[in-house]
Amino acid sequence: MREPLPEPRLVDVPVQGGELAVLHWAADAPGAPIAVLVHGITGNAMAWARVAGALAGEFEVVAPDLRGRAASAGLPGPYGIEAHAADVAALLDRFGADRDAGADAAVLVGHSMGAFVAALAAAGTARDRVHGLVLVDGGLAFPQPPGADLDAMLSAVLGPALDRLSMTFPDLAAVRAFWAQHPAVGPWVDVPSVAAYLARDVQGEPPALRSACVPEAVRVDGGDVLLNERVLEATADLPVPATLLWAARGLLDQTPGLYDEGRLAQLGLEPSGITAREVPDTNHYSIIWAPRGVEAVAAAVREATART
Repeated sequence: MREPLPEPRLVDVPVQGGELAVLHWAADAPGAPIAVLVHGITGNAMAWARVAGALAGEFEVVAPDLRGRAASAGLPGPYGIEAHAADVAALLDRFGADRDAGADAAVLVGHSMGAFVAALAAAGTARDRVHGLVLVDGGLAFPQPPGADLDAMLSAVLGPALDRLSMTFPDLAAVRAFWAQHPAVGPWVDVPSVAAYLARDVQGEPPALRSACVPEAVRVDGGDVLLNERVLEATADLPVPATLLWAARGLLDQTPGLYDEGRLAQLGLEPSGITAREVPDTNHYSIIWAPRGVEAVAAAVREATART
């Protein structure tokens, strides 16, 4: 995908406790369908810049900085997947999504933890405003280390992405150097849109830059993703068909990733109306950056609107 990409505008959406920061890539004409892009547990809205570039103009594309992250870091708790789902519902209110209004209905797209948020919103708070659901390497129960406590499980799953929350950096060059060593993110650090995503996470002034992610938000949200039965069972009660796009490799570029054919067979997706598709040659991060991943997500969003 060629860069530079279309520039979003920043919109503030009223939610409980304050305002949610949302990036908006406008459609070319009124009445376009709405694509809501929900990022992962330590991410931010700019993670979606490449997918947004593929959909902008054709869709009203909106991507929130979730509560406790980036420009929404100042929003207070309570945190948790249900709080994020309520914020997504408020975002849909702001942009006029209505399932009975045809083109104005929304497709929810979630990556990693964001897929659990999207699924819970579709099953509950936003049920009457959702035309389609796209889960990107998330939304279904992750494998868990046996016998570990929550903090150990989060550390095992997230690795360096979690470690950085307690670190400070002297400048943006040091932030880049940190991510350059990450086996999954490293090859992408000099792509402008990914560099902008990494920079959006940073707050403070040199020589004490740090992640804007609120550690307590990450811990509470991670607990929900790993242990909250209501969150884990949301895909059993979806009002619309869903597509799961899964990466062949994981958060550290390892094989297998979070999902594979055997694990998905055990989960039994058909009764829930979920169609699973592998996105080859991608990892948990690059599935929303690599051309093959961007094309797969954009195609799934278009398929969801075509079913209406």
